[in-house]
Amino acid sequence: MIPRYTREEMARIWSDENKFATWLKVELLVCEALAKRGKIPEAALKRIKKRAKFDLKRIEEIEKEVKHDVIAFLTSVAENVGPDSRYIHMGLTSSDVIDTAFAVLLKDAAELIIKDLKELLRVLKKRALEHKDTVMIGRSHGVHAEPTTMGLKFAVYYEEMRRNLERMERAKEVVSCGKLSGAVGTFSNIEPWVERYVMRKLGLKPEPAATQVVQRDRHAEFFLTLSIIASSVEKIAVEIRHLQRTEVLEAEEPFTTGQKGSSAMPHKRNPILTENLTGLSRLVRGYAVSSLENIALWHERDISHSSVERVIAPDATIVVDFMLKRLTGVLKGLVVYPERMKRNLGLLKGLIFSQKVLLKLVEKGITREEAYRLVQRCAMKVWKEEVEFKDVLKKDKEVTELLSPQEIDSCFSLKPYLKHVNYIFKRVFG
Repeated sequence: MIPRYTREEMARIWSDENKFATWLKVELLVCEALAKRGKIPEAALKRIKKRAKFDLKRIEEIEKEVKHDVIAFLTSVAENVGPDSRYIHMGLTSSDVIDTAFAVLLKDAAELIIKDLKELLRVLKKRALEHKDTVMIGRSHGVHAEPTTMGLKFAVYYEEMRRNLERMERAKEVVSCGKLSGAVGTFSNIEPWVERYVMRKLGLKPEPAATQVVQRDRHAEFFLTLSIIASSVEKIAVEIRHLQRTEVLEAEEPFTTGQKGSSAMPHKRNPILTENLTGLSRLVRGYAVSSLENIALWHERDISHSSVERVIAPDATIVVDFMLKRLTGVLKGLVVYPERMKRNLGLLKGLIFSQKVLLKLVEKGITREEAYRLVQRCAMKVWKEEVEFKDVLKKDKEVTELLSPQEIDSCFSLKPYLKHVNYIFKRVFG
């Protein structure tokens, strides 16, 4: 069953109706190619095109008996076409139709995800420019490091999602590959020209060397790309969740009128949207592992990959489509608190400027190791006594022998941390 949250377009791609319609399209194009080669009479081709259709309930009925979905499909079509149905599926094996149609469906799904990525990039760029100069503390290991800007965070995400767009476009090309080369890929009962003709009509490439199936490393690359995209979504989601923590509260998800955060605590505003994205990313990465397992098949093919793909193809594309749209919505409505960012910048009493003091001492001619010792000694006093770092430095005799009060003050400016923001933005956004 298609989850209710999916976009209608993606749900349509993976519907049974569309799957069988794509199978029929492949079969009819093969008939068309065979007619051009004189294998099917033109009159028969016209009748086939006019009458060819299928019935979902009838396919289900037949499959219960024959236990083979392609045969059930072909039987349903044959019941509508009549005697000319003998020309349908001529020279083909089931996987010729299944894999070629699967490529079409994955290609269509990829195009929707590419569209999602482009919209996400547009929003990331907008928020990056909006907060290019919104100063906040940067954190490493979850601990205050040095100042950065909210805009730079968005710029980092933009650049990563741009790479994801490139990956998705590349994965779409890799997976847009079909085959019509028969039972073990040798064209024993069909001409290579037919394959070339049909693939061109479908916007696909022929698999240069196939077995009974298109090789599954192609599909693994596709699902691995989806898993990387999902992981990038999680990366942004986790950051928002951390920024929304009560002790930080520098940004938070939009909280709509009437929304409730807890059944027990009316005050709660929980980051449920980004928590949901974090969980879904785990699911998509699991699908990637399954796709890797599908690469190794027995000899020219076994069927172990088929059951896997029936689950992971619709699920992974639907979930990633949903994740990208949800993240885009969260970022559009993300509430940013610059005043809280300013307050948090001062929590460590100026310790975030420690590297500037270190470098200033090195400029005076002492070794880096000696400068580190002096600065760390003063910093540890700040941690312990919760006094201002600048005041501790000005009272330290070894430090004041090397630096004047004015030189110490000069180390506590935000300007040096922001002077190359425009340069970074130019590299990212052009």
